[in-house]
Amino acid sequence: MSTSLVEFSDAVAEVIAAATPSVVGVGRAGSGVVVADGLVLTNAHNLRGEVEVSFEDGRVAVASVAGADVDGDLAVLSVDTAGAPALSWAEDAPALGQVVIGLSRPGGRSLRAGVGFISGLGLNFRGPGGSTVTGALEHGAPLVPGSSGGPLVGSDGRLVGINTHREGEGFYLALPAGAELKERVDALARGEVPRRVRLGVALAPPKMARRLRHAVGLPERDGLLVHAVEPEGAAARAGVRRGDLIVSVGGQPVGSAGQLATLLSSIDDAGTADLVVVRGVDELSIAVHFGQAGPSEQGTA
Repeated sequence: MSTSLVEFSDAVAEVIAAATPSVVGVGRAGSGVVVADGLVLTNAHNLRGEVEVSFEDGRVAVASVAGADVDGDLAVLSVDTAGAPALSWAEDAPALGQVVIGLSRPGGRSLRAGVGFISGLGLNFRGPGGSTVTGALEHGAPLVPGSSGGPLVGSDGRLVGINTHREGEGFYLALPAGAELKERVDALARGEVPRRVRLGVALAPPKMARRLRHAVGLPERDGLLVHAVEPEGAAARAGVRRGDLIVSVGGQPVGSAGQLATLLSSIDDAGTADLVVVRGVDELSIAVHFGQAGPSEQGTA
């Protein structure tokens, strides 16, 4: 074996050994990571009934939920970490090709680790609450079932992301551990659950929207076709109808559910979204005023 491979192997083993005490099991089939004294970070979809956290030394402790963001698939648990060290957060933004190590302790079982590279940035996925989660990173570190909620670390052992799930049979997705995630974690630790605005519409995929417009002789337009409107939702109150094509929000064009989610994320739950929709061949401006925002539902935005 070449010297460079030996050095790489030794470096990986050193990073894993240093991070091991910070990696925990969550419930029967999840993982998590210690981020501060008394606090564990994991995915919200790992929370089922009484939540037990399993540590490297075999200790199991019952945790309480300090805060859970179901739509963002993130949760902070309050638990006696008994001196288990917190992982440091990466200082630099993740980069394509960066070497990463995925770590997990599925349901409290033995530590698992995989090495790979960051293969995608700025990706979107459907969260457990039905809303679109934006800005995920994709990586090729092989991980076993039960790794969701576990840490993704860089070659320096710092936290690069929180693993969420595997896309089909492909690579794993993770929430990048930047300043935005750190702010969310700090807020959840204080019991502050984010409130997200909802239009209250179900959207057809862009390809289907183009086919449907073509089938009825309407000119092709980029946008999101409203497949259904929630009767008491914000969009319904503003006059959005089934069959409308949402082409922009706040003057910014939208061509995917991820773009829509990103634009809506900057609006607070008492704000207004200025939509431009195409109804038939007519272009309309509609101001959607948001009141109290509730949890997202599958297939809605």
